[in-house]
Amino acid sequence: MSLLWGAGSPPCWRVMITLEEKKLQGYKHKLLSFEKEEHKSQEVLKINPRGQLPAFKHGDNIINESTGACLYLENQFKTQGNKLIPDSPAEQARMYQRMMEGLTLIEKLNLVVFYDLVAPEGERHDSAEKRNKENLVAELQLWENYLGNVAAGSYLAGAFSLADVAVFPNIAYAFHYGLSAERYPKMAKYYSLLKDRPSIKTTWPPQWYQIAQRSETLKDL
Repeated sequence: MSLLWGAGSPPCWRVMITLEEKKLQGYKHKLLSFEKEEHKSQEVLKINPRGQLPAFKHGDNIINESTGACLYLENQFKTQGNKLIPDSPAEQARMYQRMMEGLTLIEKLNLVVFYDLVAPEGERHDSAEKRNKENLVAELQLWENYLGNVAAGSYLAGAFSLADVAVFPNIAYAFHYGLSAERYPKMAKYYSLLKDRPSIKTTWPPQWYQIAQRSETLKDL
């Protein structure tokens, strides 16, 4: 197995959490710099022609989409490490639903945190930035409701599952960029309950893609 990854990237992080949960430590990995645009290097493009991270290989099998990589690892190593897909149809349905909704959460976070990188200078408008923030607030309220009964051992789909693998990095990312724990207490509780889980703590980003003025981007939402 080999993984090319970038620090502070939720997609990279979720693959690394899955590898830890499945007791697949010891895989080859290399940390690349987003700031230096190493994700556009030939080394990455040979595995991921989109020039994105993660770039993941298992033998001759390449699977770069992080949610797909997590599902692949769970299915290939079902009896190894921790079980990440519940047996109950109701919990399994909720797990898949929250997993996929996590993609919408990170998309809306990025549109606010990195608006000036996503939108070219001549196409930036205060009205668009305001709309992005309003859309993100509505999204965050959904997750507050989803986590209404969060408790130790009871997370997004019951016991710790791929839903949490997929979504926790997004929520950690939000708090890293200044999200208020007072305004989003359920999300803050969820974050607090899981941040010291061994698979998460071991793979915690050694650094985040950081520009100082963005560190509190979300504090007023």
